[in-house]
Amino acid sequence: MMLDDTDRALINRLQDDLPLSSRPFAAVGAELGLSETEVIERTKAMKDAGAITRFGPFFDVAAMGGAFCLCAMEVPADRFEEVMTEVNDFPEVAHNYERDHALNMWFVLATETPEGIADTAARIERKTGLQVLCFPKLQEFFIGFRVNA
Repeated sequence: MMLDDTDRALINRLQDDLPLSSRPFAAVGAELGLSETEVIERTKAMKDAGAITRFGPFFDVAAMGGAFCLCAMEVPADRFEEVMTEVNDFPEVAHNYERDHALNMWFVLATETPEGIADTAARIERKTGLQVLCFPKLQEFFIGFRVNA
């Protein structure tokens, strides 16, 4: 998909706060000279084409009392599918993916409290018999991304 100037302007605008209204896409459309339907259809088309991978909110989990943590495991190749299924059974697990590395399974834990990270990692270790390495976030960075129109 080739992005046109309107698509680029829409991508840039959608990265900022959406208006707090019952029809935020109509408000964004008014800013860009588009209808509400055009904003929704263009956003969906860009997602369907892979030009954008996700559209949704980002929450400050720590401000709400919760925690995120990047975790990794060294999983024997012959057990990878089995362990992946076991790990994915935990509702706290997101973004589980395989890497070509000694630490070949990486996933994110999202828990309601910071203490929940260690508890969930320990439960995964008991279930799989494998060590879970936790890599907590030390500092958060926001990198703005803009496409040229």
